[in-house]
Amino acid sequence: MAKTKISEYSATPADNTDISNINIAEGCSPANVNNAIRSLMAQIKDLQAGTSGDTIPLTAGGTGSTTASAARTALGVVIGTNVQAYDANTVFDDVSATFTAANSFTAKQTFTGSSSVISSKFVNALEGVTVSATAATGTINYDVTTQSILFYTSNSSANWTVNFRGSSGTSLNTAMATGESITVVFLVTNGTTAYYNNAVTIDGTSVTPKWQGGSAPTVGNASSVDAYSYSIVKTGSATYTVFASQVQFK
Repeated sequence: MAKTKISEYSATPADNTDISNINIAEGCSPANVNNAIRSLMAQIKDLQAGTSGDTIPLTAGGTGSTTASAARTALGVVIGTNVQAYDANTVFDDVSATFTAANSFTAKQTFTGSSSVISSKFVNALEGVTVSATAATGTINYDVTTQSILFYTSNSSANWTVNFRGSSGTSLNTAMATGESITVVFLVTNGTTAYYNNAVTIDGTSVTPKWQGGSAPTVGNASSVDAYSYSIVKTGSATYTVFASQVQFK
């Protein structure tokens, strides 16, 4: 078979007897040598230009792909039009980077600075908010992987327990590592009869927050929106310190 691209050559030298069907076997004419070198140079250029159909494997520093989308898949990066998604834990360590397109991170990313470099800077940032025409009552599961702010717009109908978790299938203990914290806000609408958050649990286990001002709330604020802020610090396995506050907005 005529060897018309790099991938068709053999790692065994004796098996390489032609280049693009130009005979280079022992005793070939000098003209064949000249023509074969020229053909080989053209094949190398085709590889560099991406027109040969050849690929360079990952183990050789390539992507093993012939298209940009296939290359991103081979490298473990899923991307759509102008959107780059990192689908595994990625560590950005002492790197100054500017993202000019929308980027979607589908797993926890770690931005690591140093003792002299801040790890990240946001000129502006958006937080996810869930707005729900729901009345606070009973036990409310707050999934921290869903939003940073949860807003109940219907009047509360009883005092409630807020239970923090990662999601319905992931505990907060799994979602967080020791030495990490997360801050979330729960906005609760009250009518003329006001109710309040009278218990806090994490993954179904009761915790006692440290409330701003030193005392837990004993009432809600009528005809208002009460904003509850919770800063949850994981200090050990399934062990947390929660700093909470209640602020009235009217």
